[in-house]
Formats: sequence, C-alpha cells, structure tokens
Amino acid sequence: MGLQEEFEEYAEKAKTLPDSTSNENKLILYGLYKQATVGDVNTARPGIFNQRDRAKWDAWKAVEGKSKEEAMNDYITKVKQLQEEAASS
Repeated sequence: MGLQEEFEEYAEKAKTLPDSTSNENKLILYGLYKQATVGDVNTARPGIFNQRDRAKWDAWKAVEGKSKEEAMNDYITKVKQLQEEAASS
C-alpha cells in the first residue's frame, strides 16, 4: 500500500475516534491533514472573535514547512497513537 492510500485509510479511521479525543489532539490532526492535502497555510489568520477557526489555523501554521509526505506520516502515527489510547481506556 502506498503512502497516499494509507493516509486516506487513516483519515477515515480518524473519523471514528471517540468523542473523548481532546481538542488539542483534534487540532494536531487537523493541522497535519491540511499540510498533507493543501501544503503551507494559504489564508489569513481568522480574527480574534472567531476562536474555533483561529485555533484550527494556528494548528495548521504550526506544521508549516513539513513536506506532504512528512505530514502524512505524522498524521498516520498520530491516529495510531490515539486509537491505542482509546483502546486501552
């Protein structure tokens, strides 16, 4: 299986993570997903009154410069980690 296929498989698995998954971890996944699929941030930072979108933008900005492949690998690793944590709780 190629990296792209594995990434897509784990993107689907991420949707089944428990509701108890922390916002911090969801934001990490979001940032890595956007970096893997879009690349570096290409929009302006949302305003102070839009906290949710601002947090998502910040999470994406935090992984700026990572290659698409590196972001995909990090995303897969993070989903695996969260699945293991969910299974052991």
